[in-house]
Parts: sequence; structure tokens; C-alpha cells
Amino acid sequence: MSEMQFPESRQPSHSRHPESPQAEPRGPGNAKVKPPLILTNALIFSLTLTVALICVPWWGITHGFKGATWALFGFFLVANGMSITGGYHRLWAHRAYDAHVVLRIFYLIFGTMALQNSVLLWCSGHRRHHLNVDDNELDPYSVGRGFWFSHIGWMLRDYPSGVPDFANVADLKRDPLLVFQHRHYALLTTITNFGFSLGAGWLVGDVWGTFFLAGVARLVLSHHFTFFINSLAHMWGSRPYTDDNTARDNPILALVTHGEGYHNFHHIFAHDYRNGVRWWQWDPTKWLIASLQWVGLTRRLKRTPAFQIHRALLAMQFRRAQAKLAKLPETARAPSHIDQLRHRIAQEYEAFAAAVSDWTRLKEQWLEDKKRAVIEHWEQARFQQRLREIEDGLKMQRRRLRSLHAQLA
Repeated sequence: MSEMQFPESRQPSHSRHPESPQAEPRGPGNAKVKPPLILTNALIFSLTLTVALICVPWWGITHGFKGATWALFGFFLVANGMSITGGYHRLWAHRAYDAHVVLRIFYLIFGTMALQNSVLLWCSGHRRHHLNVDDNELDPYSVGRGFWFSHIGWMLRDYPSGVPDFANVADLKRDPLLVFQHRHYALLTTITNFGFSLGAGWLVGDVWGTFFLAGVARLVLSHHFTFFINSLAHMWGSRPYTDDNTARDNPILALVTHGEGYHNFHHIFAHDYRNGVRWWQWDPTKWLIASLQWVGLTRRLKRTPAFQIHRALLAMQFRRAQAKLAKLPETARAPSHIDQLRHRIAQEYEAFAAAVSDWTRLKEQWLEDKKRAVIEHWEQARFQQRLREIEDGLKMQRRRLRSLHAQLA
């Protein structure tokens, strides 16, 4: 299929790449002038919130909601959320796995119902976010411009950083399903939001109750749960893997975002189909993707090697240990004790560097042998055993560093 143009009301007629956005307009005294309001977005957000805050409780008090209505609310909310996290985000934006056409259609239907724009627009903006994270001029929803901007403000005004550019989704433009959704988005989102909620309400004998609860309230919650990842997940939580950006791991946000709250991991290992990488971390999206592999609906799941994860964790531990050591006043502890801690950290870092070197050399040797097609089964097993030994060594080193951190506290 040849490359196609995708008209959008916010896209300028001339080509403009996100690497060189137009500067925001300036007024008298070089003061920034607010870009024009995007009236459609402002009306959608304000009207749905008003209905959710007034009509939903009023209907609940005066008429009550049927059990079937609550069930529809729960189903639509989860289906919308999983279609955004599993479909829009991990499948299409990051290509973390491949999906059967049946699953892709499910994602498209309920992702459209989530009313977060077409896959092409959503993924284009998200890829620019990862490329330019925290850059106030290039990141479409940079948290550096404040909570309000990163949460919802970036969608209310026609900011230069938010102008669509489809140059970074050329791979997605070759998918006819995504092209169809983009071209007919207004019609499809009307059908899924009004048609589904009203039709389901008619089937259960509670048209208005279902519309208010499973239609409007569901949409408002679905919106803000997703928006929390752009705002709170860059402000509140821990950074165990990297502090090169503002992304945080937050298990509380993971509960309402189907696992997206482990955002610090995601920003350093974006192409991993998991966000909550440990087995006990709440990430129903990864469990869905992995379980659907058993029935052939997903395949080619991308996983970050355990060694790379341990390496990132250890690098952060070293960085923080060195920062704590530098802040220790000489009078707080005996100088000999500080020298001892400094020596131990240096030793641990040497062991860490040696492990990284061993892993890199082992990996290169294995790849070279594989290219020559001379690797045997027993050599493969030996290679895996050696990798496990290196990874186990890094795990032990992380425990020792935690002990050192306790002494530095």
C-alpha cells in the first residue's frame, strides 16, 4: 500500500517535523501568548465531567442502577483501559509484540470507544514523548510545564508541541485497519460511545442509567486514569532504573491503569511488553498479553534480558551510594570508616564493571557462533548457564549494595 496523507484539522498545510517546532507566539514585552483553545476538546471534557458529577449521582439516588448496569460499566471501563494499554500503547506505539487480527480489531473497537484519538495520532504523539521526554518545547505533554499541562492542558490548546506529524508512524500507516479507523474516527467514536451504551442499556432495560454510568462516567474515569500516566507518573513515585528522566514507578497508579504505573521501567525499556517486570507487580496487561499467546492471539513477545535490568538497577544503586557518600560530613563519622565505605563501593563497582564486560563478551561470542551456525545444543546450555551465573552474581551484588546504603543512611 502506498504512503497516504492523513488530513487532520490541527495539522498545518506545510510539513513540519517535531524536531523543529514553531515557537509559541509572543505578545508585548516578549510575553508568551496562549495558543487558541481547541473548542471540541474543551467541550467534550467539560460536558462529560459535568454530567458525571451531576447526572450520575442524581440518577443513582432517584432511580438506582441495576446490577447489569454496573456490570456493563465495569466491562466497558476495563475493555477501554486494556485496549489503550495493550493495543494503542504496547502493541502499536512500541511494537512490543505481534497480535492476531481478531485481537487487533477488539483493541480498535474499544480503543475508539475510549475517545483518545486514532491510533495514528495517539502513537505519533507518544513516540515523540519518548524521544523528547521532559523537553518543554518538543515533548507534547512534558511534566516540566506543570501538572495541569501534562494531565489535560496540552489537549485544550493548540500548542506547537502537540501539532500532529505522521513521519514517525510510517510503519502504522501501512496497516489498513488503522487507516480506516483514522479516516472514520468521528463516526466510529460516535457509534461506540452512544450506540454501545444506549444499545446495551436497552437490552438490560435501563437506557438512561446505562448511558450515564457505563457511558459518561466510564468515559471520564477512563480518560483521567490514562492522563495520570502523563502527569502523576512523572511526578510521584520511585526511580529504581534511571533518573535521566522524570518517569516514576508507582504501584498505586498501576492499580487503576492496568499496570502502566511502572513508568520508570517503561521509559528505559520501552519495547518490553511488560511494565511491571516482577511477577508480583500488578500488570494485568502483561498477563493478558502472555496468556493470549497460549491460544495464538499474541506472539513474538519482546522481553528485556534480565541482565540488562539488573545492570540498570545496580547502576542506580551505585549512583545513589556515591551521592550519599559525597554528602557525608567528615565530622559525622570517623574518617577511617568513610574511607572504608568508599573502598567497598569502589570494589563493588569494579566487580560490576567486570560482570558487564563478561556478559558483553559472552553475548558477542554467542552471536558470532550462531552466525556461523556451529553452536551445538550443549554449547547453548553452557552459554545459558554462564549467563545465569552472571545474573545471580548481580543479584547478590544488589543485596550487598542495599547493606551499604543502610550504613550510609
